[in-house]
Amino acid sequence: MSKSIVRFVCQNCGADYPKWMGRCSGCGEWNTLVEEKINRGTAKHTSWTAAPAGRMPIPITDVASTAEERFTTGIAELDRVLGGGIVPGSLGLLGGEPGVGKSTLLMQVAANTAMTHGTVLYVSGEESLSQLKLRAQRLHLLTERLVVLAESDVQTIGEHLESLKPKLVIIDSIQTMYLSELGSAPGSVGQVREAAAFFLRLAKGLGISIILVGHVTKGGALAGPKVLEHAVDYVLYFEGGHDQSVRIIRGVKNRFGSTNEVGVFAMTSQGLNQVDNPSGLFLAERPVDSSGSVVVPCLEGTRPFLVEIQSLVAQTPFSGTPRRQATGVDYQRFSIILAVLEKRQGYHLQTQDVFVNVAGGFRLTEPGVDLGIACAIASSYRNLIIPPDLAVIGEVGLSGEIRAVSHLDLRMKELSKLGFTRVVIPAGSEPMNSDLKVTKVKTVSEALQSVFSESARGG
Repeated sequence: MSKSIVRFVCQNCGADYPKWMGRCSGCGEWNTLVEEKINRGTAKHTSWTAAPAGRMPIPITDVASTAEERFTTGIAELDRVLGGGIVPGSLGLLGGEPGVGKSTLLMQVAANTAMTHGTVLYVSGEESLSQLKLRAQRLHLLTERLVVLAESDVQTIGEHLESLKPKLVIIDSIQTMYLSELGSAPGSVGQVREAAAFFLRLAKGLGISIILVGHVTKGGALAGPKVLEHAVDYVLYFEGGHDQSVRIIRGVKNRFGSTNEVGVFAMTSQGLNQVDNPSGLFLAERPVDSSGSVVVPCLEGTRPFLVEIQSLVAQTPFSGTPRRQATGVDYQRFSIILAVLEKRQGYHLQTQDVFVNVAGGFRLTEPGVDLGIACAIASSYRNLIIPPDLAVIGEVGLSGEIRAVSHLDLRMKELSKLGFTRVVIPAGSEPMNSDLKVTKVKTVSEALQSVFSESARGG
């Protein structure tokens, strides 16, 4: 006979305790412990005398090789992030802030897959069937092979999966799913953990691809236990603010491909549209007669982007502590570049407020944009305009040296395609054929001298 054990589980980190405490010792958060009942019975104690059939350990050389027969979602930007499409029998997780467009994107994926590959089941625990149809009508995605279900009980959902055998299943969202055996409410750590494990068994056992929608916390991390991210095959983050139409999807985990690719979308009244030329979108409103602006070719995976880095340097009022703010770039790299400009170039930034921003809401993580940040700050500090057809590339070292970056040929091809004529690159870069006027520099001092000598000649 099964018995129920009461545990108190932290809803932030998943740590459990035998009694309630005001503060979780695991993550340090207050008032996050919630009572959960765990049913434990004799069925949990399996025999170790014999292994089930088909689960005996075998040499890895005897394992049958199976090719990954991916199927496309009909959205090239998403397929690129996934590594070429969805792998049958995979379990994925898509996270993002409320209102960013997760349900819209997955409705488009579901309809495209249904029209091309077979039956798709869209399960919603947050919306009614009429709401799902209204979205599909607005996006012009009605098709008979797209089956919808408003349900939160995972056991019931599992029965429908076994009978329908769909090609793809969308679960919107994992925080609304629950198992009746657990006494806790939907969205608790226990419910999310067990529901994810249930869908993992279904995906692997039936060979059905399942995509889970996950909510995020106020800190931007996926809500629920960390085991949720460990259990799935890939994790995608959907980024973008409510005040801008650009949406970016990036992979942070992918067992079937790279995690360096990104997809760019634009939110419209007809849904999410793919952006085939992100560089043109990011540079569309770039000012051509303003200091503190420079274009940098960055790389996300194998895809080059041209982004505008902006800077504003202003006198600190009332001799107070100068402000430092960086949006879209790593703050630690930003601080290093400020120190290099102060130490190696003699810029008196101790009494200046310095702001750096990446236009368009794009987030840059690679060190190849260091020289662009330095040039933008110097341009605003000296109030000199960088020529609009000039771009810079390079990593900045602590000694003020400019280091080479990878895939320089891809970056320069993107510059040529967008009409740029001049580029400043590290001196250690490999020689290559290009129709751009190339200036090679070894130090930040040489780079700034080259950039502003071009500015003095009027571009």
